[in-house]
Amino acid sequence: MTTTSPPPAKGAPLAYRNPAFLESTDGRPIRIVSEYLQPLSAFRRQHVRDTIVFFGSARISETGPLGEYYAQARELARLVTEWSIGLDKRSCRYLVCTGGGPGIMEAANRGAQEAGGRTIGLNIGLPHEQRPNPYITKELAFEFRYFFMRKLWFAYLARAIVVFPGGFGTLDELFELLTLSQTGKLDRPIMVLLYGSRFWNEIVSFEALARHGMIAGSDLELVNFVDSPEQAFGVLRKLLRPQDEPDTDPAIAGSVTCDKAPSAAEASGGGAP
Repeated sequence: MTTTSPPPAKGAPLAYRNPAFLESTDGRPIRIVSEYLQPLSAFRRQHVRDTIVFFGSARISETGPLGEYYAQARELARLVTEWSIGLDKRSCRYLVCTGGGPGIMEAANRGAQEAGGRTIGLNIGLPHEQRPNPYITKELAFEFRYFFMRKLWFAYLARAIVVFPGGFGTLDELFELLTLSQTGKLDRPIMVLLYGSRFWNEIVSFEALARHGMIAGSDLELVNFVDSPEQAFGVLRKLLRPQDEPDTDPAIAGSVTCDKAPSAAEASGGGAP
């Protein structure tokens, strides 16, 4: 009688090929680092140097009550993309970037695609509202698990943000980037455009914050109110001057840290500004 030997026992899978480990609590640091390194690699391959980010509600539809904002975001993204394509630069400048979902995000990605340009979507998986829209460039479509890693990529590549009317998520993104600008934590400025002055003046009173001493009067200069695609595009053209910047390899903006601890006088508010 012949017998066959049992197949050799397989060893444990390599840790980075073990789905059970990667999805575990102990694998969380690997997932977080992956959401940094994978976009970094893709942006370098695609020579993406910087972006103009469009924020706004996922609930605004083309035919809904606030549909004019959808149309205006689409038109502004078209203008920005046509300008970007015409720049005589080696790197890809001022690509339209959104959160990748519906509403204002879809409108901006759509306008950029219609202009013949590439456009970025930084999508995040949510129980409702957030599904990738069909206008994102395939090579520049990303899915995030962690909000804070997604925010990092909004902040590190943005040269300007255009914030259309929105809810909690839009407000969160706006004030996150305003704080980075106010505190100088990024080594290059981010221009902030608030689209729809009537909406924003009703929702947030920046003047009241300054009047109560919660922000400096100079902080009011961090925001620019605009009310039409043409006006917004004019502000962007005025504030962003690619002709004055060297055409270097794509770079990711770094954060700024203090070189030294403040003196006792500075800590108490008595030092030089």
